[in-house]
Amino acid sequence: MAQTLFIPKETDANEPRVGGSVETVKKLVGLGFNVVVEQGAGNASRIPDREFEAAGAKIGNAADVKSADVILKVRRPASSELKSYKQGAVLIAMLDPYGNDAAVKELADAGVTAFTMEFMPRITRAQVMDVLSSQANLAGYQAIVDAAEEYDRALPMMMTAAGTVPAAKVFVMGVGVAGLQAIATARRLGAVVTATDVRPAVKEQVASLGAKFLAVEDEEFKAAETAGGYAKEMSKEYQAKQAALVNDHIAKQDIVITTALIPGRPAPRLVTREMYSRMRPGSVIIDLAVERGGNVEGAVAGQIVEVDGVKIVGHLNVAGRIAATASQLYAKNLVAFFETMVDKDSSTVKINLDDELVKATMLTRGGTVVHPNFAKVASAATEAPAAKPAARKVAPAKAPAAKDASAKPAAKKAAPKRAAAPKAAPKKTEGEA
Repeated sequence: MAQTLFIPKETDANEPRVGGSVETVKKLVGLGFNVVVEQGAGNASRIPDREFEAAGAKIGNAADVKSADVILKVRRPASSELKSYKQGAVLIAMLDPYGNDAAVKELADAGVTAFTMEFMPRITRAQVMDVLSSQANLAGYQAIVDAAEEYDRALPMMMTAAGTVPAAKVFVMGVGVAGLQAIATARRLGAVVTATDVRPAVKEQVASLGAKFLAVEDEEFKAAETAGGYAKEMSKEYQAKQAALVNDHIAKQDIVITTALIPGRPAPRLVTREMYSRMRPGSVIIDLAVERGGNVEGAVAGQIVEVDGVKIVGHLNVAGRIAATASQLYAKNLVAFFETMVDKDSSTVKINLDDELVKATMLTRGGTVVHPNFAKVASAATEAPAAKPAARKVAPAKAPAAKDASAKPAAKKAAPKRAAAPKAAPKKTEGEA
């Protein structure tokens, strides 16, 4: 009997994306799975139910998740959703585990085999599965579109009979995937663009897009990139020197885009009120890291605020603001990963625990948190001190009570060791919003 794969409608009010597309549903049906899509799941991404049906899916309701062997989602399921998942179901989504230990434990307690797509290793084989890149790329594009909407002047230089309109000045802070796309989009719109980052490798990329690079290029700067292509957290001394450099520069800018994020940590503060108070009225700052605390002082998640005449834009889920495109790319990332776990002969899921992709992304399995980065979550229950027994009056001695047969046994095996790292792909600069 074919296994069932379920694509639900996201319950988060700020999430219009969906974990499937017409293209990927056809692929999944071709792999031999019964695909069920929750009614209305794709509406916000411009994929009506009839298109999913035409691709071979059945349109169902939220209750259909109870019989699903595989669930493809965008965001981590809520506690109420997890109650309906069956033991052993495979869940693939962006689970956002850092700083959410209680939610990680809930996934383990639900008995699901959960994979978090943000942990996909940066190797050549996994490039098509890299959700951080696909979604950050769109966020960088949309950041410039949003900035142009809020900025009440033209972006390109225009020479007219009535006079010359100067080009807008755009400053991009953080040149990963989002930053590079923001630079490229701003340049296409005719803006004069400068950019800064702590990674030396991006200097040439910035120049290749027609922008000017700005950074304190000292010894710390030369070693400011991790093996995975992320930016390292810089010392307080470096941050002070960098802040002094960009302080005067920001005062002359019309639009600032901030994209800096370090995985598992709050967003670094890049722009203070003192810096942007010198910008002229009507200037715009887009903070793409606002969901992690923000790069900009005064930014408010989910709001556009005006401080000292400067608009600070803190849109949530910026990639989701162009949900039709974002869902198309995200669904492709999901299926590319899921296909590596499918036995083509039996059309069933067979997880190879030795696969480097599985080791990097598997968060929970068999009622246990298995990812080494979250070992403390797995051991929290067993390390908790036992409660002191209540004082009793004199009573006949009793035999020790039998253990509850329904209780889940403590994990005995340690999380599997990582396999030797495969040959790295050419360095990327993902890792920002």
